Amino acid sequence: MRLALIAHDHKKNDMVALATEFASFLNSCSLIATGTTGGRLRDEVGLAHVECLLSGPLGGDLQIGARLAMGEVDGVIFLRDPMTPQPHEPDINALVRACDVHNIPCATNVAGARVMLMAWAYPG
Repeated sequence: MRLALIAHDHKKNDMVALATEFASFLNSCSLIATGTTGGRLRDEVGLAHVECLLSGPLGGDLQIGARLAMGEVDGVIFLRDPMTPQPHEPDINALVRACDVHNIPCATNVAGARVMLMAWAYPG
């Protein structure tokens, strides 16, 4: 399973908590993440194999979208902050659109992410 993990600044603590809850499953996955989120997942959760890309505003969302379009991502967890304007909103929209175009599961909040992770971690 190849997963992309992204979290806006006000959602990073939620991502760390979610990743802690599903750490054993996530450690069996190939993970890519935007810069700060990936660093926190390594440092605070102990996910050893997280490939950190650029931060979202510097192009990390676009990097993940490109990999997704090339068939290198099986799912996206993008904990978005709907209450804070993002300077790179077009990049965010492009990534979510790429998920739709390529039929890749994408969770944008903790509840959806938990449902996706439960389905993958405990199939059947």
